[in-house]
Amino acid sequence: MKRVAIVTDSNSGITQAQARELGISVVPMPFFIDEKLYFEDITLSQEEFYEKLKADSDIKTSQPSPGDILELWDGLLKEYEEIVHIPMSSGLSSSCEMAVMLSADYEGKVWVVDNRRISVTQRQAVLDAIALAKKGHGGKEIQKILEKRAQDSSIYITVDTLKYLKKGGRITPAAAAIGTVLNLKPVLQIQGGKLDAYAKVRGFKQAKKVMLEAMEKDLLHRFEGQKVHLEAAYTCSDEEAEKWKEEIEDRFSDYEVHMDRLSLSVACHIGPGAMAIACSKKLDELDER
Repeated sequence: MKRVAIVTDSNSGITQAQARELGISVVPMPFFIDEKLYFEDITLSQEEFYEKLKADSDIKTSQPSPGDILELWDGLLKEYEEIVHIPMSSGLSSSCEMAVMLSADYEGKVWVVDNRRISVTQRQAVLDAIALAKKGHGGKEIQKILEKRAQDSSIYITVDTLKYLKKGGRITPAAAAIGTVLNLKPVLQIQGGKLDAYAKVRGFKQAKKVMLEAMEKDLLHRFEGQKVHLEAAYTCSDEEAEKWKEEIEDRFSDYEVHMDRLSLSVACHIGPGAMAIACSKKLDELDER
């Protein structure tokens, strides 16, 4: 029997096809769109999602059903001794809390990790878990290591339109109207799992400059020159995203940048046209020095 199975959700940006290549399981996040149930990367593609978003469809995020989670775990435990389950941050969804409650009945066979991640940083946590399992770490050890690094990541995001922040109640209609007239672009941050305001600037060019400066400050002071994974994410076009990646690589020439589309759970709150930069501290346990 194999030892450790790794499970995450589609908020990690890991597709079902990539999951098969990695040998892990990805729980698809559910969405209600005009009261019809869809599952990310199963019955709902990125292209279909943005079409419905732009058409002002009624989109509501949801969380995986307990029954689906239990069915997945029970199936995996026929092949594996234990499971490490890495959902999106508890600061952004109650799905982590639900998984923790469900795992209580599995008597140490299921370890739910809340390391406060989403999107590309959550993806890196999954890759770290895979590597730790290959090095012989058990489920409890992997959970402990990843949660110890819960604060060791950073994401900065800027949006193209204020429409979806207004729709989600994050800014008032008046603020959205003024911001649109003045071409104000908010820069948001995710530190420790919560989406908060970071800065407000005029124009997309200035917003990108602020994000690059914020990341440079994190690398120099918060992480003090320690080794990190540098990442980018987006809801804009692939062409715009590639240009954004090039800007990051020009600024941080010593780093290899991994880029993914932002998960749909984030995209529905910020809309199309957004760009993000992120980093995740490399684990000391995996350092090959």
